[in-house]
Amino acid sequence: GRIDVLVNNAAFQIHSSDFSELTEEHFDTTLKTNLYGYFHMAQEAVPHMKPGSAIINSGSVTGIEGSKQLVDYSMTKGGIHAFTRALSGNLIEKGIRVNCVAPGPVWTPLNPSDKQAGDVSKFGADTPMKRPAQPEEIAPAYVFLASPHCSSYITGEILPIIGGY
Repeated sequence: GRIDVLVNNAAFQIHSSDFSELTEEHFDTTLKTNLYGYFHMAQEAVPHMKPGSAIINSGSVTGIEGSKQLVDYSMTKGGIHAFTRALSGNLIEKGIRVNCVAPGPVWTPLNPSDKQAGDVSKFGADTPMKRPAQPEEIAPAYVFLASPHCSSYITGEILPIIGGY
């Protein structure tokens, strides 16, 4: 069969206020989940993709701005953004588009999982909309980038969805 759209959307993160306490094991898990997974999924999918197909990677605003409590996670998300740009150039002759959605805070189980109760209630409060996005507010960006009718001339883009500037 063929693959029309690949969405790379896996992530591992644990907040850490002390960079020196990040262990090698933690670092390896972050890199293997957030970078290796995307690379290997794309490598396996591309032979089954035809012109007009799309790869959509899930990045993050932390890959653009960084986060002092998510140093390793921020590094991998920046890597995903670079991977998106590089792979888009590599696959352009095959007619395969590669883009990235880079959301700010989104209310998913990943985000509050390692926070203190008081911090969870403040999650997303520093965005211009004063709240985190809901997954259904981010989903249309993926649909847009997956559609060859809506985004046939878009490749290599990092689309921040951050609740305003």
